[in-house]
Amino acid sequence: MGIRGLMSFVEDHSNEFFTDLKLRDTKIVIDGYALFHRLCFNSNLELRYGGDYDSFADVAQKFFESLFACNICPYVVLDGGCDISDKKLKTLKDRAREKIQMAHSLSVGGGGYVCPLLIREVFIQVLVKLQVCFVQCFSEADRDIMTLANHWNCPVLSSDSDFCIFDLKTGFCPLNSFQWRNVNTAKGTQDCYIPAKCFSLDALCHHFSNMNKALLPLFAVLCGNDHINLPIIETFLSKVRLPLGATSSKGRRHHRVWGLLNWLSHFADPTEALDNVLEYLPKKDRENVKEILCCSMEEYKQSQVKLQDFFQYGTYACPAALNLDLPEWVLVALAKGQLSPFISDALVLRRTILHTQVENMQQPNAHRVSLPIRQIIYGLLLNASPHLENMSWNALPSQPLAFSEMERINKNIKTSIVNAVELSKDHSDLRKLTEIRKICGKMVLGCCMKNSKE
Repeated sequence: MGIRGLMSFVEDHSNEFFTDLKLRDTKIVIDGYALFHRLCFNSNLELRYGGDYDSFADVAQKFFESLFACNICPYVVLDGGCDISDKKLKTLKDRAREKIQMAHSLSVGGGGYVCPLLIREVFIQVLVKLQVCFVQCFSEADRDIMTLANHWNCPVLSSDSDFCIFDLKTGFCPLNSFQWRNVNTAKGTQDCYIPAKCFSLDALCHHFSNMNKALLPLFAVLCGNDHINLPIIETFLSKVRLPLGATSSKGRRHHRVWGLLNWLSHFADPTEALDNVLEYLPKKDRENVKEILCCSMEEYKQSQVKLQDFFQYGTYACPAALNLDLPEWVLVALAKGQLSPFISDALVLRRTILHTQVENMQQPNAHRVSLPIRQIIYGLLLNASPHLENMSWNALPSQPLAFSEMERINKNIKTSIVNAVELSKDHSDLRKLTEIRKICGKMVLGCCMKNSKE
């Protein structure tokens, strides 16, 4: 998630919205996705030849060693698969197109930022090696991160502007001002600390006439985030007279952020503000738009998931996952990062995303090599849960074995339909897969090899 233009706006006003911290002797909840991207893209690593994984692992290890030196106890929370509502599909496709363009640029000697395919797995290996506590959520992690940080009264470390909207008790530290490479010693002591900045939601609200914090989720969905892209909101923005702020080099995007915050600050609560927004829209659209906006605002509320129970007792209870009645071992393996989000996407949506890497864009993507293996994986997932069998799939319902894959074809993103290999039920009962006899496992593996030759 992320709100368009918000992070650069608050950073432009850093003296007003941020306080300096000397971070030590605390827990900290870390947005794992944001961290491994930051370490990958800001450490002078080679991104063109498949992954400078040794160097990345060294950088990640040094990051956590800096935290340990300051008695900072990290808890890393990783995003899982796509939400069952699939509301971010358009955003995912847009980002996939951007990655293809950057991968192409890198492949011909230009610049760009594309994570090597196995960077997440290497990051998890470093966490395991250093015994850093981590969890992989079933879907997007932002709300779970906020809820855990508030439970423990500790800060959040991320680069996601949504954490400027969440009401965090101890604040949000942006990664770009977290000086982990510059560990200092407190004067007159041997105590080490990391210089950081902490965003203050109270300071932001104070700046805008002491506006009600509860208005900020409405600001986020009106300004535009990863979950919502309503063209009709532009109708509202074109009709309402947003107050003009100070001129900024960031231009129109900052005008929208400043103007919306200023406009919303005149309302007592979200209900009053939302009713006023709807008055600018055609009557026939109001109920539908209201429902969508209210649903999107829910994304900024407390999560029902209690990650503290996972870190303390090893139990991960996510209502969305439990409602699917998936095998217990699958849920545990997903939470521990032993199964990738690719698996939960295939299970829940029957759609997977084959991430782009730097390669010759005129050739078929390298994922084609592993297609027979993926078809076996899809076959193993077919009988996962009776709840999944009764769902209305995005894949063609007339093709019970069909899964869809988002992949690169030339320099475009395309969706391909792939048929799972239908396996004998003796070999494909997901609930008993961990108990399968070695000889049966070899038969499944042999099926993979046979398919790859064909």
